[in-house]
Amino acid sequence: MKSKRSSGSAAKAPSSAARSAVTAPAKASCLPIERARLSDIVAARIRDYIVEHSLGEGDRLPTEHELTTLFGVSRGSLREATKALGFLGILRSAPKRGLTVGRVDMKRVTEYLGFHFSLNNYPRDQLLKTRLVIERGALEGVAEHMADDPVVYETLTSLNDRLNGLTDSDAFIRGDIAFHRALLEASGIEPLVAFGDLLGIFFLRFRQQVVESRATWSGGVRMHRELLNALRRGDLGKAERIMCEHMQVYREHARKDRPS
Repeated sequence: MKSKRSSGSAAKAPSSAARSAVTAPAKASCLPIERARLSDIVAARIRDYIVEHSLGEGDRLPTEHELTTLFGVSRGSLREATKALGFLGILRSAPKRGLTVGRVDMKRVTEYLGFHFSLNNYPRDQLLKTRLVIERGALEGVAEHMADDPVVYETLTSLNDRLNGLTDSDAFIRGDIAFHRALLEASGIEPLVAFGDLLGIFFLRFRQQVVESRATWSGGVRMHRELLNALRRGDLGKAERIMCEHMQVYREHARKDRPS
């Protein structure tokens, strides 16, 4: 994430003394930044440092002075980077304790990820492929949770049953989004759940097709039911085939967006 630069916060080239201090091959995060770059480059170096040193939640990072020396940047550039990482929950800052590793705020990531999909006008076939990859990736986790907890199946079935008999397009779309979002959540795979807002963007882009395919709504509800039954039996192969078939209604419309 790029943060707004304030005056006087431009990164400075490292001094000759700092450059001469690097006398042996070093990991990428320990190499000085040799020219003025945006603060997201510094943020990337901090992320690399955390990974390379196997730091976990609550572990301390070097002091501000040590980090500016390590990366060869100004305090202003470093602070911009740490604020950006702090916004996402990756870093925490506390008096007398300094910077520590935090936990990524997935709710905040989700909000901005959804905005990203909304802001960028991706072709509909790319949205379709992305949605298919994400939802297929969730199926194994859903099946595992269904095997451990019958409530998972019951909850998803209840959401699907609410779609029966709906005639209002907006109500049907809201219910369909709720079902597929719950499917992602049932996987228990938190990074996948972060892509849940993609569903809203997907249906916004395909809304006209949903409205025009009203006659297929009942078939979609039936496919949901078949999908859940396959997952409850642990038949992942069949569940994936149903998911692909379920997306078929959008595939032809997405192909029309491609340049001839």
